[in-house]
Amino acid sequence: MKSYETVEDLPDGPLAALEAVVNTGSWRTFRPVIDRAACTKCNVCWKFCPDVAISLDGEGFPVVSLEACKGCGICAEECKPGAITLVAEE
Repeated sequence: MKSYETVEDLPDGPLAALEAVVNTGSWRTFRPVIDRAACTKCNVCWKFCPDVAISLDGEGFPVVSLEACKGCGICAEECKPGAITLVAEE
Protein backbone atom coordinates (compact mmCIF):
# COMPACT_ATOMS: atom_id res chain seq x y z
CA MET A 1 0.00 0.00 0.00
CA LYS A 2 1.23 3.46 -0.83
CA SER A 3 2.21 5.54 2.18
CA TYR A 4 0.71 8.94 2.75
CA GLU A 5 2.55 12.11 3.67
CA THR A 6 -0.33 14.26 4.89
CA VAL A 7 -3.97 13.69 5.73
CA GLU A 8 -4.85 15.53 2.52
CA ASP A 9 -3.29 12.63 0.58
CA LEU A 10 -6.08 10.31 1.78
CA PRO A 11 -9.62 9.91 0.46
CA ASP A 12 -12.47 11.63 2.30
CA GLY A 13 -14.02 8.43 3.65
CA PRO A 14 -12.94 5.07 5.04
CA LEU A 15 -10.87 2.81 2.82
CA ALA A 16 -12.94 -0.24 3.85
CA ALA A 17 -16.18 -0.64 1.96
CA LEU A 18 -18.32 -2.87 4.15
CA GLU A 19 -22.07 -2.78 3.79
CA ALA A 20 -22.55 -3.94 7.37
CA VAL A 21 -20.38 -4.01 10.47
CA VAL A 22 -19.25 -7.53 11.31
CA ASN A 23 -18.78 -8.22 15.02
CA THR A 24 -15.30 -9.72 15.13
CA GLY A 25 -14.48 -8.55 18.67
CA SER A 26 -14.28 -12.11 19.96
CA TRP A 27 -11.11 -12.61 17.85
CA ARG A 28 -9.27 -9.79 19.61
CA THR A 29 -6.23 -10.41 21.82
CA PHE A 30 -5.20 -6.74 21.84
CA ARG A 31 -7.45 -3.68 21.90
CA PRO A 32 -6.70 -0.13 20.80
CA VAL A 33 -6.70 2.63 23.40
CA ILE A 34 -6.87 6.23 22.18
CA ASP A 35 -5.08 9.01 24.06
CA ARG A 36 -7.36 11.99 23.40
CA ALA A 37 -4.65 14.41 24.58
CA ALA A 38 -2.32 13.19 21.81
CA CYS A 39 -5.03 12.79 19.15
CA THR A 40 -5.04 15.44 16.42
CA LYS A 41 -8.46 14.36 15.05
CA CYS A 42 -6.90 13.63 11.66
CA ASN A 43 -9.29 10.64 11.26
CA VAL A 44 -6.60 8.46 9.68
CA CYS A 45 -7.44 5.61 12.07
CA TRP A 46 -11.09 5.82 10.97
CA LYS A 47 -10.07 5.75 7.32
CA PHE A 48 -7.73 2.76 7.64
CA CYS A 49 -9.85 0.53 9.92
CA PRO A 50 -10.68 -2.56 7.83
CA ASP A 51 -13.63 -3.45 10.06
CA VAL A 52 -15.27 -0.02 10.20
CA ALA A 53 -14.90 -0.35 13.98
CA ILE A 54 -13.96 3.30 14.48
CA SER A 55 -16.47 6.12 14.44
CA LEU A 56 -16.14 9.78 15.33
CA ASP A 57 -17.82 11.32 18.35
CA GLY A 58 -19.50 14.74 18.42
CA GLU A 59 -16.16 16.44 19.03
CA GLY A 60 -14.41 14.65 16.16
CA PHE A 61 -12.45 12.20 18.31
CA PRO A 62 -12.27 8.54 17.24
CA VAL A 63 -14.20 5.97 19.24
CA VAL A 64 -13.56 2.22 18.89
CA SER A 65 -16.45 -0.23 18.84
CA LEU A 66 -14.99 -3.18 20.71
CA GLU A 67 -17.72 -5.43 19.33
CA ALA A 68 -16.46 -4.84 15.78
CA CYS A 69 -12.72 -4.38 16.46
CA LYS A 70 -10.65 -7.52 15.92
CA GLY A 71 -7.47 -5.91 17.28
CA CYS A 72 -5.46 -5.95 14.06
CA GLY A 73 -3.49 -2.84 15.08
CA ILE A 74 -3.71 -1.04 11.74
CA CYS A 75 -5.13 2.04 13.46
CA ALA A 76 -2.15 2.21 15.83
CA GLU A 77 0.33 1.61 13.01
CA GLU A 78 -1.13 4.39 10.85
CA CYS A 79 -1.53 6.93 13.69
CA LYS A 80 1.29 9.39 13.04
CA PRO A 81 0.88 11.27 16.37
CA GLY A 82 1.12 7.94 18.22
CA ALA A 83 -2.19 8.51 20.00
CA ILE A 84 -3.25 4.86 19.73
CA THR A 85 -1.63 2.05 21.64
CA LEU A 86 -2.57 -1.61 21.79
CA VAL A 87 -3.08 -3.22 25.18
CA ALA A 88 -3.47 -6.92 25.85
CA GLU A 89 -6.97 -8.15 26.59
CA GLU A 90 -7.40 -9.76 29.99
